[in-house]
This record gives sequence, structure tokens and C-alpha cells, in this order.
Amino acid sequence: MRKNFGAKPILYPQPVLIIATYDENGKPDAMNAAWGGTADEDKLFLCLSAGHKTTKNLLARKAFTVSVGTEQELVPCDYVGVVSANDVKDKFQKTGWHTEKSAFVDAPLIEELPLAFECELESYDEETGMLIGKVKNVCADERILSDKGKIDPEKLSPITFDPVNNAYLRLGGKAGNAFRDGLQLKQ
Repeated sequence: MRKNFGAKPILYPQPVLIIATYDENGKPDAMNAAWGGTADEDKLFLCLSAGHKTTKNLLARKAFTVSVGTEQELVPCDYVGVVSANDVKDKFQKTGWHTEKSAFVDAPLIEELPLAFECELESYDEETGMLIGKVKNVCADERILSDKGKIDPEKLSPITFDPVNNAYLRLGGKAGNAFRDGLQLKQ
């Protein structure tokens, strides 16, 4: 038997995405965006309301970065989601994070978050909050790379958002081989 929950955006895993921008004075800002993901091979989508300071910044600069929230940085990742830069002027400084300027877009990279997408604004619908960003580069700190130079999810230690229980979850280990395990049914 199944239980119905109605029309709700309950999807697992739901990434914890940290959006970073520069404000009008070149000061870094960040927010936690629960709704987002890949929209195409070189695009990300986010659902951001127009009232966010980060949204205003990225609309003005036409650029932003999207970092993957990690277990090690859970507290500041949550903090930038529960506090508004419209109300707390030193919000970013309270995280203890450090930034460097992206070489690809006019936005900051957060040094403590080792996987980031450097994006240009492609479109934004103020009514729905639907934003599409064109990925100009993906960068990863070497500390999360395997000995083969690929991103190692266990070293990254990403967190996901559980919207039903308002919790952050860690990802588990490898469950199978993509594009290979299903071939056993192809006979």
C-alpha cells in the first residue's frame, strides 16, 4: 500500500547548492538553494525568488558560482540558507569562508567548498523564480580527486537535503556500475 503526499517537490537526493555572487561593492555573498540541478549538458537550473540579495546580485552581474555543500561545511552551508543578506550585512564573513575570484565569470569561488560550477546567467523568470545558468567551467580542488584525477565523491562528501524531515543526509558508498549493470537484462 502507498501513502499519498500530494503535489510536493519531494525528490531524493536533493543537492545542497551554495550560490555565490559579488554585490554592487564587490563583496562576496552566498545563499543555500535547495531546488536546483542540471538542465542540459552545459546548463544548471535553480529556483530563486527575486527578493534574495544573491538573486539581485547575479541579475546585476550576470554571473554566479554554484558550489556543492559538504558534510565538513554543513554549519556554514545551513547558515547561508537561514539568514538573509538583506538583513545581516556581514552574513558571508560569519561563515568563516574565504574566496578567490573565478577566472571564468565575475563571481567568487568559496575555497572551503571544493567543487564548483562557474556560471553566466542565461535566463531568469522573476514570476516563477526559474533561473538557467550556462556553465563556463567546473573546478575541483585537488584534495577531492582520485589517484586517476577524477572527482571522488567520498572525498567530496556532499550532503543532500531531505525536504520531508528537514535534515541533511550524507551520501553512501557505491551501489553499482552505471551503463553496465543493466546490460545483464539485455539478452
